[in-house]
Amino acid sequence: MSNWMKNTKTWLGLGNDPYYEDEYGDPGSEDEYEDAEYEEDDFVEPERQPARSSSQGRGAVRAVPNQPRTKEDWEEGDGGVRVITSTSADPSSNRGVVRPLPSSAKPQIVSPTGFNDVQQVADTFKRDQPVIMNLQGVDKELSRRLIDFASGLCYGLEGDMERVSDQIFLLTPHGAEVSDDERRRMRDGDLGSGDR
Repeated sequence: MSNWMKNTKTWLGLGNDPYYEDEYGDPGSEDEYEDAEYEEDDFVEPERQPARSSSQGRGAVRAVPNQPRTKEDWEEGDGGVRVITSTSADPSSNRGVVRPLPSSAKPQIVSPTGFNDVQQVADTFKRDQPVIMNLQGVDKELSRRLIDFASGLCYGLEGDMERVSDQIFLLTPHGAEVSDDERRRMRDGDLGSGDR
């Protein structure tokens, strides 16, 4: 093989590097630990601590004795889980869980005339208030851009977007609801006096 080819392979790291062999020698030829004898480790079994009595602890915490499990215990199928029931005498700990109901807000009507008007749509939506976006009378290209923005806004903030009627869209934030009466009014085309 020519010398320039050999140098190129070495430079790319594809061939044998003569500097590596000179500096480190043949790996595995010398093993300084080969004949060394090892002493046994000085392992000391830790002392078992006595379990604390229940009078030493506070509250409902109690010590569980550490007993080794037998083979039969593992074969019973409990997975090593030991259930300890609560001995709380406090009846207030058995209360139910409070879950908030979704808010039912009246939607704000926005009739954008340009793309800069989408900031009002986004600000209203971020305040967790439903938005009716009225695109009637808006040219087709601007309408497409506004719908794209609104769908991205709903997706990004985990909301919902639905077409109510021709060129009228309802944007509902996550956790907000629009009443059935309000939806019926929108389908009938009655958007109220809130047009902007």
